Amino acid sequence: MTVISFQEHFDEKIDKDQTIEPKDWMPEDYRKTLIRQISQHAHSEIVGMLPEGNWISRAPTLRRKAVLLAKVQDEAGHGLYLYSAAETLGISRDEMYAQLHSGKAKYSSIFNYPTITWADMGAVGWLVDGAAIMNQVPLCRTSYGPYARAMVRVCKEESFHQRQGFEIMLNLSKGTEVQRKMAQDAFNRWWWPSLMMFGPPDAESPNTENSVRWRIKRFTNDELRQKFVDVTVEQAKILGLTVPDKDLKWNEERGHYDFGVIDWAEFKNVVKGNGPCNRQRLETRKKAWEEGQWVRDAAMAHAEKRKARKASAASTLAEANAA
Repeated sequence: MTVISFQEHFDEKIDKDQTIEPKDWMPEDYRKTLIRQISQHAHSEIVGMLPEGNWISRAPTLRRKAVLLAKVQDEAGHGLYLYSAAETLGISRDEMYAQLHSGKAKYSSIFNYPTITWADMGAVGWLVDGAAIMNQVPLCRTSYGPYARAMVRVCKEESFHQRQGFEIMLNLSKGTEVQRKMAQDAFNRWWWPSLMMFGPPDAESPNTENSVRWRIKRFTNDELRQKFVDVTVEQAKILGLTVPDKDLKWNEERGHYDFGVIDWAEFKNVVKGNGPCNRQRLETRKKAWEEGQWVRDAAMAHAEKRKARKASAASTLAEANAA
């Protein structure tokens, strides 16, 4: 089979909405695009534990501690699912970690903002996880099989995270004046970074066209961003919170909310590593990696011993059978 026929077979599967599996032939650009997107997604899950992890010991009640602890644990699991999916494309987990720690690989810019008050735990759950769900649900039908299957589990758990955040915001918005102001302040700080989570405008996104053509993504950045705004504005009304956008208004003709201009200069600055917490996040990740080396060494040594014992037992059994 020639390279041309391989390409035709790949295109036919994409056109028929069939999944591409690890052993299938795929264009090198398709593979590279998937590695970039899945590894970035995995890194975001792992780094995303950090802004919330520091609030576990400071959560206001035992129930809140338990729920937040479970959520952070879920995020770790999501990262592992996604690293496993990326590994099927021929890249090792160690390579992906090295790219993250060197700054070569990116993660979602949203996790470079600080969590200042308990209300931030609500805003992160409601807005950040809400934006993640908006982006991730269509990925359950992405064209690459291992990625799509991983996302089914991830989305089920993310939906609980979003509800948890909304519940925190609801309780605060129904609380004292100080609590309501705290909720509004968190909303003000996380609204615009949440809109940036969907990536740059379609006209400036170098990867969107191919990702949509290959059905890695089902919707463009701008389509998902608009859908998020339409849904979240209505949720804000239930909370009694004011969307921090003076240009926000319902457009009857479009059937969507019009919203203000996003500060893409800020987005690019954070992506380049100049956000409020960029250095802190990477230093924390690298420190955890270095301090965890002994655990990885011990696990490998244990695996080698088990392998040696199995080989010895198999050899003894073979000798006994021969006798």
